[in-house]
Amino acid sequence: MNKVLRIAVTGPESTGKSWLSEKLARHYDTLYVPEFAREYVNQLDRPYRQDDIIAISREQIRREKQALTSARRYLFCDTELIVSKIWEVYKYGECHPWILEQIKSNPCDLYLLCNIDLPWEPDPLREYPHMRGFFFNWFKKELKRYGLPYRIISGNREQRLANAVAEIEEFFKAGK
Repeated sequence: MNKVLRIAVTGPESTGKSWLSEKLARHYDTLYVPEFAREYVNQLDRPYRQDDIIAISREQIRREKQALTSARRYLFCDTELIVSKIWEVYKYGECHPWILEQIKSNPCDLYLLCNIDLPWEPDPLREYPHMRGFFFNWFKKELKRYGLPYRIISGNREQRLANAVAEIEEFFKAGK
């Protein structure tokens, strides 16, 4: 049995990550793991706190591990722990050591970094419409810092899907 490869769809807010994750999973007839943070924060009766980020991160990883048992060839992850690190550092000035360790010890096989070339779509959970460039550059810096393989995915939604498929095919054909 071949190893299921984990592909993270990551990047700033409102860059089409959830849509792309779902479409890629359909294209490859496999599973994707939705962003748990959205579900978690929607159930809170208060603003989220720093300790919520670690709880969200742990559950996201648990759900990924569970999905790996049923996924075929690829598992698409609609977020990953660099997102947790960036939000925690930006909002609270530090990141929980467990998150830092997981980024190093449990990396995805490929990261698709969604570009900021899609229009902003308002959403009650989105916080920084005018900082997407800042966060996009931060994501690139973190992916490089950890030496993680990534490809930038741009274009409108349909172009984004086609570009992501092409990048996945090329990346795994080349054997990394």
